[in-house]
Amino acid sequence: MNIISAVFPVGTNLTMRILTAILCLLFTATTIIADELTPEELNFFEAKIRPVLIRECYSCHSNKTGNARGGLKLDTKQLMHLGGESGPAIVPGEPEESLLYSAITHEDFAMPPKRKLSQKIINDFKTWIEMGAPDPRVNEVAKVNSTITAKDIQQAKESFWAYQKAQYTPPHNVERTDWPRTTIDRYILAKLEQAELAPSDDAEPYKILRRLTFDLIGLPPTPEQLAYFEAAWKTDPDKAVEYVVDRLLSMDQFGERWGRHWLDVARYAESTGREVNMTYPQAWRYRDYVIDSFNADKPYDRFVQEQLAGDLLPAKTDEEWTENLVATTFLAIGSKNVNEENGSQFAADVVDEQIDATSQVFLGMSVSCARCHDHKFDAIPQTDYYALAGIFKNMKTYFGRPQSDYGEFISTVQERQLSTLLVMPVEDPNPFDMS
Repeated sequence: MNIISAVFPVGTNLTMRILTAILCLLFTATTIIADELTPEELNFFEAKIRPVLIRECYSCHSNKTGNARGGLKLDTKQLMHLGGESGPAIVPGEPEESLLYSAITHEDFAMPPKRKLSQKIINDFKTWIEMGAPDPRVNEVAKVNSTITAKDIQQAKESFWAYQKAQYTPPHNVERTDWPRTTIDRYILAKLEQAELAPSDDAEPYKILRRLTFDLIGLPPTPEQLAYFEAAWKTDPDKAVEYVVDRLLSMDQFGERWGRHWLDVARYAESTGREVNMTYPQAWRYRDYVIDSFNADKPYDRFVQEQLAGDLLPAKTDEEWTENLVATTFLAIGSKNVNEENGSQFAADVVDEQIDATSQVFLGMSVSCARCHDHKFDAIPQTDYYALAGIFKNMKTYFGRPQSDYGEFISTVQERQLSTLLVMPVEDPNPFDMS
């Protein structure tokens, strides 16, 4: 995916297929099975390749030393093929496509950084890659044992509110049959009567109008509106309320009033927060998208899909495509620790924040706890977390900030990641143009 996209494109079945595929990839095939090496291949690697890797590379790219600059580790065959932030370090049979080879030749990279290896060593690595990069170093088989059982999952489904299906409860019989005006009133009155309480008397017209306007648009009514409503109330109270509610729902202030609640849930902010507070100058686009969606009475399922997979949804016009792209800002905003010097750690933290926001907003639960351990109470195993992490990691997140000079306190990796600016198919007008 080359633009922000989603965990759940469309439909539960597709989601389950994705999760199943990722789980299989991550946890049933995490070990590369060693190919049978010939004695000549084994001797070549042990004599000419492994000593150079240990001496020249492991200090910066090794599990044993705890360093993984650029996200690259060279301890095993699997890790070399997986590579780092720039791609696979080794492409068997293709020296010119192998980043490790271009690094030691000082073409695209310069490794070791302060000096170039001898031509004999460089030739050995080229020969080794042309041989298919035979490598006896394979990851040890690691068995993933989950503390969560099928019983735990079933118990969570039965007890946790977010897993429960909405159930219809018929309206209760009430004693004061003259009081309810709608079916909802019967539910309210039934509970009041159970508690041996009487409903409050009807409020005066001006109080009802104030409640309506404050609730729907967050503003008090004008004197003219009060006078009109009181006159209409005398003729037909129900029609007066219906008319006012319809008018308030059609006002722009309705989206501004109620969109802010969604923005709070979606952790909307116009900067990264944390120790280094960098701005998101394009964040206002998402704010306006949310407000416009509320005012357009957009269906909730469409609202969800646009924010998680807007770049994957079909669009008939450039304007619709632009709106879909802006919606995916949901996955880009949020706090970011931009002074984290380890690029791999920064990327993992961004994915964790995306998983946390998505699961809390759309599932009513937190999945991010399973980053470090099985989350037994919600029955979320670590395997599920890293299955989701695999999907999020394969996205490219655009933060809407153009290239700029923020000083040396931000590492090159973070500057690049936070500077990516997505070009919209339709250019928006200047938001500061008051003409």
